[in-house]
Amino acid sequence: MQKYMMAGALALALGATPALAQEAPIKIGVLTDESGPYADSAGPGSILAAQMAVDDFGGKFKGRKIEIVYADTQNKPDVASNIARRWYDAEGVSAIVDLPVTPVAYAVMELARTKQKSVLVTASATSDITAKFCSPTLTHWADDTHALAGGTAKALIDQPGGKTWYFIAVDIAFGAALQRDATEVIEAAGGKVVGSTRHPTNAGDFSSLVIQAQNSKAPMIGLASVGADLVNIIKQAKEFNVGPENGQNLVGLLIYINDIHALGLNVAQNLVVTTGFYWDQNDKARAFAKRFFDQRKTMPSKNQAEIYTAVAHYLTAMDKAGTDEPVAVNKAMRELPVDYFGKAASVRADGRVLYDLGVYRVKKPADSKAPWDYYQLIRPIPAAEAFLPLNTEKCGG
Repeated sequence: MQKYMMAGALALALGATPALAQEAPIKIGVLTDESGPYADSAGPGSILAAQMAVDDFGGKFKGRKIEIVYADTQNKPDVASNIARRWYDAEGVSAIVDLPVTPVAYAVMELARTKQKSVLVTASATSDITAKFCSPTLTHWADDTHALAGGTAKALIDQPGGKTWYFIAVDIAFGAALQRDATEVIEAAGGKVVGSTRHPTNAGDFSSLVIQAQNSKAPMIGLASVGADLVNIIKQAKEFNVGPENGQNLVGLLIYINDIHALGLNVAQNLVVTTGFYWDQNDKARAFAKRFFDQRKTMPSKNQAEIYTAVAHYLTAMDKAGTDEPVAVNKAMRELPVDYFGKAASVRADGRVLYDLGVYRVKKPADSKAPWDYYQLIRPIPAAEAFLPLNTEKCGG
């Protein structure tokens, strides 16, 4: 009798297992910089943007709750990799999003590739992510270095002095890629780069780099940096009177609206910005930005807007696929059109998300009509011009 009771209990337990598994939540992980130099453009705002996408989807999939989990990478690849491994292996995370800092993104991308897990890169911008490291479960949502450098350099190349450049770049793969892609545009137009310097992340003091750029006499000083580092470079350059009044223009190749806000229009005016998202670009963007602002008291960065779009598209694709199995979901992501705040967008076979960008000039204080009214459109950049073509040798077609 005891034998039959044990067998019955085992059968009951086995029968309950699928039901319990079915009730397990679907988890999406936000791996971000919560307290470092990229916390304003990523950080808590990234977590909010992901949660907004989940809420707008309805919060559930086939009766399973959808949860956002998050962690601080400390901008260290080993920390990010360890968190991602635990999430994927032990905590049931279906997809990871955000990933500021290229070395961090590379570490998690490689882990996701080997485990065939979903990764949605919205912060790291190097174009090599899909040009060299594409995989069936990776999508790249960020304005990449080719689009940013091409858009900004092309907008300036025909201006007085626009063909002579000097670069200050952050000493990671992102900075090298941004400088490389801008240099290709400059040289293709008959221009030249007369020198460059590199700095570590979160350096603090950039005075020696600014003086070297100033001494180069280059009319265009390209800043291949980002976040708090970029803000500090611009502030310190102004202290050394580097600016158009003295024949040199500071050109930030990756600027977030949070950076402009931190600088203020008196300092940031006339900077050229290339971006796929600006909160005031259309009604859909304004509606999203208002909801975001109501909770964060700041406008969303393009990274945070891309997180909302990426998570929303991931969930829509999951619904189409009928599962959160990574290969199936990513296949559906590539088949479905993307709604990028009212702009048409698509996911290419290599995972590169394609959309139009815009080149903007930062307004003078007198031209700004309201808080956060910072950008004036110079020209649009069609997706076909912005992004590299598909690498058919490495990524198929």
